[in-house]
Amino acid sequence: MTIAIILGTRPEIIKMAPIIRECERRGLDYFVLHTGQHYSYQMDRVFFEELELSRPEYNLDVGSGSHAEQTGRIMDGVEKVLMEKKPEEVLVQGDTNTVMAGALTASKLHIKVGHVEAGLRSYDRSMPEEINRVVADHISDHLFAPTENSRENLRKEGIAEEKIHITGNTIVDSVYQNLEIAKRKVDVLGELGLEPKEYFLVTAHRQENVDNRQRLAEIIKGLELVQREYSLPVIFPVHPRTKKMIAQFGLDLDGIKAIEPLGFLEFLQLEANARLALTDSGGVQEEACILGVPCVTLRENTERPETLDVGGNILAGADANAMLKATRQMLSQGNGWMNPFGDGRAGSLILDFMV
Repeated sequence: MTIAIILGTRPEIIKMAPIIRECERRGLDYFVLHTGQHYSYQMDRVFFEELELSRPEYNLDVGSGSHAEQTGRIMDGVEKVLMEKKPEEVLVQGDTNTVMAGALTASKLHIKVGHVEAGLRSYDRSMPEEINRVVADHISDHLFAPTENSRENLRKEGIAEEKIHITGNTIVDSVYQNLEIAKRKVDVLGELGLEPKEYFLVTAHRQENVDNRQRLAEIIKGLELVQREYSLPVIFPVHPRTKKMIAQFGLDLDGIKAIEPLGFLEFLQLEANARLALTDSGGVQEEACILGVPCVTLRENTERPETLDVGGNILAGADANAMLKATRQMLSQGNGWMNPFGDGRAGSLILDFMV
């Protein structure tokens, strides 16, 4: 049995890494196809090396473009590889254009599709990610749901019970595995002069937040309020898109320590030692919950409701006063929640269901 692992963004690499490592451990016949949706493979090569993963066998380098252009280029490139290699199953992960394009192409070639992290729903169709994950789920043969909540979402949409497998989320495997690598390779707190649990960590990159002047200005105001109240460093690795929009809108980061984007290992180490994270990233919501770091989400909804249910996360939207109130609440209640995303064996369970 040959397995094709299709990925195209750094979050996908992070979440597929445990499956790739497990394929290696078991000596399975597999290959990795990198679409280059966010970065060229040349930019991502260091990322594979950092996580101690073998290089992808195929690189499409599709680059950016409109959703239609990018999806079409991915489908065209993926089809050529799948017709050449003829795998028995394709694995995709998450909710990107790579996921939808990879799943759709494989399905039309009558190749089985496995969707890792199936069943997540924000119920907000204005988000392209929601459309991608719904389409991928409904054409997949194996749906690897991370939680009971995600399985229930799939059942409500009429997906057959026998297709759905609860595996936990591979991000748990990845966090545990990559923290060990980080201990050997990086010391980001030392480089930034930070003490554990004596700083806040921020990420903001979503289009609906950073491309809207009012929302972005309100988020920055909220960060300034948090910094003034707690007198602790607010560390903000600024995404290139966010940096561009801050300059375009003429906004200032007063009292906030803006730094260049970090490598994943540095970011994970910074995240694990933060007092609290403020973010609009789904991945950071999960990672913070797993690491026992309180989280304030700068959105009105989340496809990770489990983080809310266990008390590890709270929604504040893009509202400065709500951000400060949510920060107070999260810091006052402690971090005694149980990780809802599994025990770190998702990669192994996924392959057990497939092979």
